[in-house]
Amino acid sequence: MNVWQIGNVKITRIVEIESTGGSRFILPDATRDACQPLTWMYPHFMDEAGNLKMSVHALVVETPARRIIVDTCIGNDKTRNIPAWSNLQTSFLADLEAAGYPRESIDTVMCTHLHVDHVGWNTMLVDGRWVPTFPNARYLLAKKEWAYWDANEEAGGYGPVIADSVRPVFDAGLVDLIDETAVICPEIRLEPTPGHTAGHVSVHIASEGQEALITGDCIHHPCQMTRTDWCSTADYDRHQGENTRIDLLAKYVDTPVLIIGTHFATPTAGHVKCRDEGGYWLDVGV
Repeated sequence: MNVWQIGNVKITRIVEIESTGGSRFILPDATRDACQPLTWMYPHFMDEAGNLKMSVHALVVETPARRIIVDTCIGNDKTRNIPAWSNLQTSFLADLEAAGYPRESIDTVMCTHLHVDHVGWNTMLVDGRWVPTFPNARYLLAKKEWAYWDANEEAGGYGPVIADSVRPVFDAGLVDLIDETAVICPEIRLEPTPGHTAGHVSVHIASEGQEALITGDCIHHPCQMTRTDWCSTADYDRHQGENTRIDLLAKYVDTPVLIIGTHFATPTAGHVKCRDEGGYWLDVGV
């Protein structure tokens, strides 16, 4: 668990899975041979052999008035086409409660996009039915993102993701469809970062002169900061995704804005810096 303080906003990372290697299915260009020269990634984001380290986690953003969970990982009991993600039995909810956030205390669920590893704990299995995990929360989805998945439910190819993790919260009347630039509360606003999906958003936090950005999957792994041309196999529009990365990194390089990666392994957050050799890198300060 990592915790960051941005002014009067507390951000807490709750890990579902953290692993080394096995990421070629999502970032095929990031081979061991290609990654090893990017020595700045060792030891936090790759091992000595060049295997990438990645994480699936949620981020709880606590403001003076709101308890927001950003992205809800893979979830338990769900049949998925990736064996390592299918029928999980993790301690995610217990870990969330141990961090001080019992599921009933969450008042907002914000999904940066609707892929399998970002919506799983939207629901939980109770007596053979998928019910909202966070019964007292409003679930916020970008309008453009939902419009795409509502018409292309099986496009991801990972299993019945929309059926078991998104439609049940609609059925419960808990969903609000919002603009990609929506202001969720005084400290939290959305930032459009399309390409990985049609309506992908990142989450911008600002409080008392401090700022942070939760990336979502516009940057899957820090290696894509140096190699913005390395695209995910899950990208909806690879060209748009690369341009989004280029624009985002140029916007935040050498600024005090803390970049918190939705799949970045521990320590997960840092500041974008320029490399003498070209491209960017993530300075985690350790």
